[in-house]
Amino acid sequence: MRDHYGENEEKVNREEACPVSAQTEASGAARDPLFPPETMSFYDRFYKIFSSFVRHLYRIEVAGLENLPAEGAILAANHTSFSDPIVLSAAAGGRQVRYMAKKELFHTPLAPLIKALGAYPVDRGGSDVTSIRRTISLVGEGELVGIFPQGHRYPGKDPRETPIKPGVGMIAYHTRAAVVPVCIRNRGRRTRAFCRNTVVFGKPIPPEAFDWEGGSRNAYRKASEAIFGCVCDLLEGADEKGGEGRA
Repeated sequence: MRDHYGENEEKVNREEACPVSAQTEASGAARDPLFPPETMSFYDRFYKIFSSFVRHLYRIEVAGLENLPAEGAILAANHTSFSDPIVLSAAAGGRQVRYMAKKELFHTPLAPLIKALGAYPVDRGGSDVTSIRRTISLVGEGELVGIFPQGHRYPGKDPRETPIKPGVGMIAYHTRAAVVPVCIRNRGRRTRAFCRNTVVFGKPIPPEAFDWEGGSRNAYRKASEAIFGCVCDLLEGADEKGGEGRA
């Protein structure tokens, strides 16, 4: 399946010649209009009401929450289920996590709710530089952006044996933001309700940890693989115990 980041790297490289965090600070640009103040207010209320419900439904346990930077950052996590975004969001200590969502969802009655929860549209079937620029801008504005480097869900599979997309490396390059590896651990490597799901936030990886080679596709791929390697390292404790249990 085509990687929607691949076709856009050259365009983003041309249009984002310096880190967005620096651009935002210099220009004093306003936040993305997709997320007006009332959206944040809605999210705060929504989180208080539903976070407890989600945490109980998915029996969420959290480790390493202190590793979340106060500023904008990228959360790079493994992906096994449709419910991974809500589980990760419920584990983030009250901070909103932004995600890309396929554009078709924004033409349904659920669109206001999806926007209020911080999702923004991406055209997965074509060239979509706008969504990538929005991701970069959000991180530069101090937001947490959740990315699944695998690009697809791989339920039941060892994540160390799945392919990795270069997108998280590209976004890390343009934002110069820290990347927090996140591992969603569970029995059978599948996020499910009524089973224990442990969300582990690893130590932030600074941008200086990578050799960016001037922002080449090869550098993005290497960075993405290194980032996801850190995600997989967080699995080791669970693997030694035979996975996360139900009790």
